[in-house]
Amino acid sequence: MQKSPRPTEINLHQQSRMLDIAFDDGCAFSMPVEYLRVHSPSAEVRGHGPGQEVLQTGKRNVNIDAIEPIGMYAVKLVFTDGHDTGIYSWEYLYDLGSRQDANWKTYLARLQQAGKSRDPS
Repeated sequence: MQKSPRPTEINLHQQSRMLDIAFDDGCAFSMPVEYLRVHSPSAEVRGHGPGQEVLQTGKRNVNIDAIEPIGMYAVKLVFTDGHDTGIYSWEYLYDLGSRQDANWKTYLARLQQAGKSRDPS
C-alpha cells in the first residue's frame, strides 16, 4: 500500500493570503486562501452528496485566522468569515494543490454561469 504524502512545512502568509505547503515527496504548493475556502471539504460547501455542492461567492478577501492540527492526518482551517467546519486531510490538501489550475477554472466558470462574483456584496 502506498503511503500518501505528508506535509513537512505549512506556512501562512496573511498579507498575501497564501498558504504554502511542502510535502515529503518533494512537491510543494502555494494556494490562495480564497481557493482553500471555496473548496472547503465541509458539508456546508460540498453538500451531502453529488449535485448538492453550494457555490461559494464573495470570498475574494477571506483570510485564515487559525490553523488547528487534527490528529496526525489533517488540519482545520479557521477562516475570517467564520467558516471553520472543514477538515483538510493531507490527502485532500495534496489533491487541491496538484489540481489547482483545473479546479480554479471550473470554479470561475461556475461563478460566471451563476452570475455571481468573487467580491463581497
